[in-house]
Amino acid sequence: MDSGRTGGNPRSGSAAMPVRPLSPLLLSQPREIPVPSLTVENYVKTIHQITSAQQGGAATTGQIASALDVSPGTVTSMLKTLDAARLATHRPYEGVSLTQSGRLLALRVIRRHRLLELFLLRTLDMNWDEVHDEAEHMEHAVSDLLVDRIDAYLGHPRVDPHGDPIPRADDDAVADDDLPPPRSLADCPAGSRFRITRVLDQSAGFLRYLTDSGLVLGTEGEVERNPDGAALMRVRLGRRALALAIEAAGKLVVAEG
Repeated sequence: MDSGRTGGNPRSGSAAMPVRPLSPLLLSQPREIPVPSLTVENYVKTIHQITSAQQGGAATTGQIASALDVSPGTVTSMLKTLDAARLATHRPYEGVSLTQSGRLLALRVIRRHRLLELFLLRTLDMNWDEVHDEAEHMEHAVSDLLVDRIDAYLGHPRVDPHGDPIPRADDDAVADDDLPPPRSLADCPAGSRFRITRVLDQSAGFLRYLTDSGLVLGTEGEVERNPDGAALMRVRLGRRALALAIEAAGKLVVAEG
């Protein structure tokens, strides 16, 4: 079955759609790093993702090291570089936060990544469990002009194949940056109806599990029992009942009703 596709392939003629200019804010770059390196982009993107998940709380060296699979010492050295470049503010024992310049750079990288994921899924017929790694390799090589063309070609989509919001070129925030924490399927009581809108764990194995279970984006169902014993909950998808680990359900963002 189709694994999480959000729509059919666009017509080739749509490539001629008008392209909105990039915001001057998004084009600005710190003077110390005229062309940010792959490593710099990976760090600011990671810091942004950590702080966003914590509603703006500073990222710790340990969190960054774990996310990037590097040593804490390597992180500490890089944070000094980011601080000197005015991309981040690092306070020992308090953590690190991005400056406005660092935040804008992170959003540019996130925008590239999520648009590339959707482009690969729609145009090359790749599965949603395949596109993340490919986009990870490509996100540092494409220009903002090409990304804007991809955005227009896809019809200015709002979310990527996993339901993550795509930053706009003319804004300085991700669409849900200021919203309250999302509600997970694990938090839904018995009797509530739900629709899956986002997947937080985007590892290939977990996405394949969701595909096999019929829990792709847009899937609607009803919670029958929560909990259902042994760290499980039971949901109904149409005529089919499904026992789901509460840990897995906690990685699914849903809209109720």
